Amino acid sequence: MSDRIFGGFGLALAIFYIWAASIIKDSFMVDVVGPRAFPYIVGTVLGLTSIYFMLRPDDEPEWPAFRDFAEIVFACAVMFLYAWALPEIGFVISTIFATAYLTWRLGTAPLWSLVIGFATSIGIYVTFHLILGLSLAKGPLGF
Repeated sequence: MSDRIFGGFGLALAIFYIWAASIIKDSFMVDVVGPRAFPYIVGTVLGLTSIYFMLRPDDEPEWPAFRDFAEIVFACAVMFLYAWALPEIGFVISTIFATAYLTWRLGTAPLWSLVIGFATSIGIYVTFHLILGLSLAKGPLGF
């Protein structure tokens, strides 16, 4: 039953996603594909996989213990906190802490988690901002 409920939510999300993509306005400079193509593809894939979950559910799953469920809730909270902190403290600093926490919870030693968080943050910053020229959130330190 849980797979069918999950599939139903996914299908509702896919329908909403495709509807939201359909109201995207075209600018005067539109390429051949247009701005709606990628959201249509994502919505279609989400809809098809949700229908699969509804039609071919697995056996009733074994839900995680409370401690494991709390880990999942805290990881989600870190991701929400990351999204909230991103414009305030910038990409580099917030990514260091979010990545360090998540890798620590996946089993890395705390010191190595900070090293991995630092390396990941700097690597993404160099790749996307310095090399590709994409804009990332700037914090009070300017990066």
